[in-house]
Amino acid sequence: MKAMILCAGYGTRLGDLTRDVPKPMLPVAGRPLLAYLLGHLRDQGFGDIMINLHFRPEMIRDVFGDGSQWALRLEYSPEEQLLGTAGGVKKAEAFFQGPDPFLVQYGDVLTDQDLGALVKRHRETAALATLLVHQRARSNSVVTLDPGGRILNFLERPAESERRGVESPWVNSGICICSPEIFDFIPPGQPCDLPRDVFRKLVPTGRLWAVGLSGYRCAIDSPERLAQAREAVVAGQCRVSPIPVEAA
Repeated sequence: MKAMILCAGYGTRLGDLTRDVPKPMLPVAGRPLLAYLLGHLRDQGFGDIMINLHFRPEMIRDVFGDGSQWALRLEYSPEEQLLGTAGGVKKAEAFFQGPDPFLVQYGDVLTDQDLGALVKRHRETAALATLLVHQRARSNSVVTLDPGGRILNFLERPAESERRGVESPWVNSGICICSPEIFDFIPPGQPCDLPRDVFRKLVPTGRLWAVGLSGYRCAIDSPERLAQAREAVVAGQCRVSPIPVEAA
């Protein structure tokens, strides 16, 4: 299967750590974070991977190249202006030509999740998108599910008035399987966000589904989270075999 890792952002919430380095290249136990994401996807059966780039793109391209030495096929989608999570996927639409679903993963999400359950749910339900979700109180997103895993409501960065009366522990995890039909819901050539602008539109179709997290997952969006991820790798809590490249 094909996949896309979203690596174009600046990672400003990590402060000086990302002043000169793209967030996916931050070191985790001697390897770049992106090496773990690529190693995990390869081991899960995703061999063709698109990576979008914006800030210091050469730091990623020069290290990972075309991926062939690790049995991967890597391509890159440079963005002159940031297009957002959905806009970046839309720009790479030609890469995903064909009937098969594909995976999208945020470039700061370290996980050892078994992605087979996500693919299975997606195929069984003929979903437009199937999201990996986890439980967390007071997150930026709120996902409401029926007992079978269909998403009934999706709120992204909701105001307090929107949260009122919505009782759900589930939140978006930053990994999803998408059918090519999803491109019909993304406008071309302009910034667009998957959670805010696309997933909410899919709820009324009845074809937005979810699978609960069963492995380790950490979104590295702060120095504290980076420290947690490093500790998890060293302690063996996150069982991922990274691509064997050295961190800068």
